[in-house]
Amino acid sequence: MNRYEAEFSNLVKAYRKQHMGKGPSRIITTFCKNWAICEMEGNLSPVEKFMASASEGKNMVRDARTLWVKDIYRKYPPVDMERLLGAKFLDLYLDIDVDKDFGMSIFVFDTDLQLKFCSS
Repeated sequence: MNRYEAEFSNLVKAYRKQHMGKGPSRIITTFCKNWAICEMEGNLSPVEKFMASASEGKNMVRDARTLWVKDIYRKYPPVDMERLLGAKFLDLYLDIDVDKDFGMSIFVFDTDLQLKFCSS
């Protein structure tokens, strides 16, 4: 992970903490083409873990951590991430394995981040 990928990870953690009350405990970011791919561990709060112990609660947590999170990024664009990268945020794809408390987020930007920030 280079300096920009590490700083992007820090911004993702801070954004999630600000807008969702808890950020992941560990993030690894990789730039690939115009994507910033984030592998995230330790996403769930103690309340979410308790809710996920029931099967219907697990679905609620997963929906909250996918659909709700996408909606937050639409309502509150990640301007600090855009500023760091000098790129416009376009879209977000994400999923979470509630049992493993492991999530993936793919941020899509209008610039080839790999070409811009990663050495060959």
